[in-house]
Amino acid sequence: MTEADPILELHVQRLKALGHASRLSIVRVVVQGSVEGTPVGEIQARLNIPGSTLSHHLSELTQAGLLKATRQGTTIRYAAHFEHLRALTDYLWEDCCRGGGCDPQCLCKEKP
Repeated sequence: MTEADPILELHVQRLKALGHASRLSIVRVVVQGSVEGTPVGEIQARLNIPGSTLSHHLSELTQAGLLKATRQGTTIRYAAHFEHLRALTDYLWEDCCRGGGCDPQCLCKEKP
C-alpha cells in the first residue's frame, strides 16, 4: 500500500462533506449570503432543517474547511471559505484534457 497523498485526502474530505443533499443546500445558501456571513436562523428558515440537524451539518462543513463561523453577540454567522471551495473545483479540473483531445464542452484551460 502506498502512502496517502495529503492533498488528495483533503479534497476527499471536502467532497465527502458536500456529498449530502442538506450540506450541499447549506453551502448554496451561504454562498448567496453577505460577506459577514449568513445567520444560522436564516439558513434554518430557508431550508426548513431542524436545529440539531442543521448544527451537525454546519459542523461537518466547518471541519472540512468549506465554511467559517463567526459570532456576533448571540448570533452565529456562516460564510463560505471561497479559497477552499475554489481549490476544490480547481483540483477537479487540474488534469483535464491532458491525456489527449479536449471535449468542446470542457471548461479546462488547455483549449487551443
